[in-house]
This record gives sequence, C-alpha cells and structure tokens, in this order.
Amino acid sequence: MKNISEIDKNFKVETKIERENLQFFDAETSPFRIYGLLRENGRFCRMPEEAAKGVSDGVHGLYANTAGGRVRFRTNSPYVAISAQMDGIGKMPHFALSGSAGFDLYADEGSGQIYRGTFVPPFDLEKGYESVLDFPDNTERLITINFPLYSNVTKLYIGLDSHSMQKPAPDYKYEKPVVYYGSSITQGGCASRPGNSYQAIVSRRLDCNFINLGFSGNAKGEDAMTDYINGLDMSIFVMDYDHNAPTVEHLAATHRRMFQKIREKHPTLPIIMMTRPKVHLTAEEKERSEIVRKTYLDALDAGDEHVCFLQGSDLIHREVWETATVDNVHPNDSGFVSMAYTLCDLIIEII
Repeated sequence: MKNISEIDKNFKVETKIERENLQFFDAETSPFRIYGLLRENGRFCRMPEEAAKGVSDGVHGLYANTAGGRVRFRTNSPYVAISAQMDGIGKMPHFALSGSAGFDLYADEGSGQIYRGTFVPPFDLEKGYESVLDFPDNTERLITINFPLYSNVTKLYIGLDSHSMQKPAPDYKYEKPVVYYGSSITQGGCASRPGNSYQAIVSRRLDCNFINLGFSGNAKGEDAMTDYINGLDMSIFVMDYDHNAPTVEHLAATHRRMFQKIREKHPTLPIIMMTRPKVHLTAEEKERSEIVRKTYLDALDAGDEHVCFLQGSDLIHREVWETATVDNVHPNDSGFVSMAYTLCDLIIEII
C-alpha cells in the first residue's frame, strides 16, 4: 500500500510518537474498512446532515458524534497508533473522557476479540490527539478500533510499521447491520470506553455489524427519523426510546405509530422493543413500560411473528443493579455488560 504522504504532501501526518518505521495511513483508504459511519462535509457522521436537520435541532447537534463507528483491518505490525482530528469533544462530569472522546482497540489472533488497550485522550483535549498501543510480537491480528461515543471525528489516520502487512478485515459473520434507535443509553452513556457500549459488546460476542442511532435526549420517535430508518437495510431493528419521550402521552402517541410505519416498509424485519433499563420503577415509568408492551401485544394479536419485547427491569440484572449505573439512569460498564448479555440471548434466537 502506497504511503499517502508520498503522493500528496498535504496528507503528511506530523507526530511526536516515536516508533521504528512508523507510517500513517488514511483510515478511509483500502485496506481499512469503516463501519457504522458515513462520510459527509469533511467529517464522519451517523446519518446525512440534511436528514438529521429534518428530525430536530437536537439530532442535528448529535448526528456527527461517532457512536458505533469502527475501523477494521488485519496487520502484523508490532504496534498500532492513531492520529485523530476532532471538532467537537464531549466532556461531562459523570462520563469518563476515555468513553466520550477516546478510541479503544480489540485484536483477534484467532481465538476471539481481546481488549488490547485504549487510546486515552489528554484531559485538555480540544482538536484531536495521537496515541499508540504496542503488541508483544508481530503476530497477524484482526484489529477493531472503536470510535468515540460522544465526540466528532473529522479525520483518522492509522499508524503502523511500514514493513508490516496490511490486509482488509473479513466481513462480519452477520454483515447486514442491527440498527439501534434510542436515547443517551443507546448512544453509549456512560461507558468507560467505546467498546463497552452494549451494542459493541453484542457485536463482539455474535460477530455482527451494527449502526448506533442513539441520540442523547433527542430520540422522540419523530416521523422524519422513522422515514430515515425505513431507508436502511437492516437485519434487526432495536427500538429503545422510552427515556426520551418527554411525556407518557408523547410515548403513547408515537410508539405504535413508529412501529407500524417500519413494519409496513419491512414486513418480516425482526423488531425488538425495549423499555428503559431500570429495576426500581416509579408509577410513571411503569405506565411507560405498559405502553411499549401494548405495542408489542397488539402486534402479536395482529399475527406479527417478527416482534419481540424486552422488559427494561430484565436488561440489568437485579443482583447488580445497585452498582450498575453512574447516576441511577446511565449504565456503567457493569450495566452495559448485563444489557448486552440479555440482548444477545434474544438476538441469537432470532438469527
């Protein structure tokens, strides 16, 4: 593979990383493969900007957060470096910067994906950063790098030993993506690193592709969002926006309508409906849960054989609940593992 900086000097990546034979490659060029993201207007994004604008100002403000993005490739380089350019950084008091703005790396040497480390951003992060992870040898590995959950990435370069082999990653076992739509929890808040969002855990366990359409505070079952989702080629659709419906009445007015519009376009698509992952429910939360459950039961009564329901109180196991969130709402890593394993059991039945 030709070093892009030898073709166009404007692409030369300045770095302070010191590794033998270090050479940077554009993550958007072969053999690297980007998953879960589009490329538009000089940045990565999860849906086209015009579509995001058509939903709401809130979705437009979050559409370029790179939750669910991944770059995959094979290499025997003894190290992997990144140089990331960013124009929006998510910093919150209850959310580790390594999750909201960091990248992490998994390597598969033939026995499953192993967590090899996080490209931890500096605390004073503003416009991007660089970092490197070392391996003990030059074994050939399948590399998966997860993008930040709550920040915008405009450009990503991958640094490898220039003498190393670089190959495309194989397809996922289930290449057609699972599409997740929902709240800040769906977007990944508050995992300590991107690979610990529940969708990323499911993806590693089942070797399945996915798209993350979680929009913090802004998943409200809008018709414009439904229309966008209807245009996607999906293997499964996970419907998880209970938390962001502003009122019980709003959820009742939109939940069944969103489901029916997607079902009309995709008559045999497996659809999983989930309520908020919480064990101790208030009266209002129980009412919301019943609204989602009614959509499910009405679909069953209508003869729909491709619909499933997950009660939120079953997503995070009761025995771990008291330590499973950062604020009684957003899961920590323990909470996301519980959610992922419960969801995996259902997805395995479906696929």
